[in-house]
Amino acid sequence: MKKWMLLLLAVISVSCSQNRNLLTLFIGTYTDGFYAYSFDEEEGAVVSEGSFPEAPGAFAKACMPNPSYLTRRGEMVYSVSEMSDSTASVWSWKFWGDSLQCVASAPTGGEAGTAPCYVSTDGRYVAVANYSGGSMAFYRVQPGGAVVRPDSLILSGAGGPDLRRQGTPHVHCAVFAPDGKYLFFSEFSADEIGVCDLSPLGIRNYRKAADADPDTGPRHLLFDPSGKHLYLIGELSGAITVFDYNDGNLIRKQVINADPTGARGAADIHFSPDGKFLYASIRLRNDGIAIFKVSEDGTLTEAGYQPTGIHPRHFNITPNGKFLLVACRDSNGIQIFRRDSRTGLLQDTERRILLEKPVCVCY
Repeated sequence: MKKWMLLLLAVISVSCSQNRNLLTLFIGTYTDGFYAYSFDEEEGAVVSEGSFPEAPGAFAKACMPNPSYLTRRGEMVYSVSEMSDSTASVWSWKFWGDSLQCVASAPTGGEAGTAPCYVSTDGRYVAVANYSGGSMAFYRVQPGGAVVRPDSLILSGAGGPDLRRQGTPHVHCAVFAPDGKYLFFSEFSADEIGVCDLSPLGIRNYRKAADADPDTGPRHLLFDPSGKHLYLIGELSGAITVFDYNDGNLIRKQVINADPTGARGAADIHFSPDGKFLYASIRLRNDGIAIFKVSEDGTLTEAGYQPTGIHPRHFNITPNGKFLLVACRDSNGIQIFRRDSRTGLLQDTERRILLEKPVCVCY
């Protein structure tokens, strides 16, 4: 082959590589660590060459017990170690491009901080939901991004009608309001949403923001891209409750069912990047993703349902909106679905990211 042809092929190869829209995925598991992958969000496939036999395609691993939930902000990744004893903790990791370095770990509140299942940050603070402990732990982010000790620990209550699952306090989620002034959290056993004011001194004035219907089991909370509405999915009821949001106040607007089979295992909710569709994962029976179209006033209408693998605990949508990735815990893999931006419907690509007990997809 002539030299000019070889040079042309080399230029084309470099150009194609540079045009790839690569996304770093972090996948949390119920094992001994979480993993990093390079994902082509135009093609919907992992492109990194892995060195971990238990997680083909992963290029880095952060070793820690039961990293069941992760969140990323810039170069920092925060993960919870979902343990039911004094080792329950939140970890701060620095991502250097091809490796993860632990810079700190901190307890999540002793007996009231066991089984942490959710972590979020606004860059100034980190909040952790403790499921078994029934509390929310609140931390200041230190210079360099680490969290080292909880500043506050807010205890939740019980009182829901399901005495087996709501008989003791549980907190499942904590999210920062987009206006930067409030922190909301789901009180699973009390069928309530709690809220705290944020100030330069930390959090204060804990109070009830809204009631959920009895037997809802509030799980995950999510603000829409406009910041005008808050959405709650009930694990027990399978219903999504829509609230209008204004300066720390919630007004209920709609309740719509995402789980017609009554599986009592609704899990996660996410918006498409354009805010036109809302997705919800359902477990324990008829496992899959419920799809809703979002109206201009924030209300929802059913748009479809996509069956998935077993136990879709968590999922995420690529920033370009082309793919939805589902962590199917009991199928031991991440399912990759192509997303129709016009209808919101999903199509299985038949591609999988294989690893044991995946439960969170973060980028």
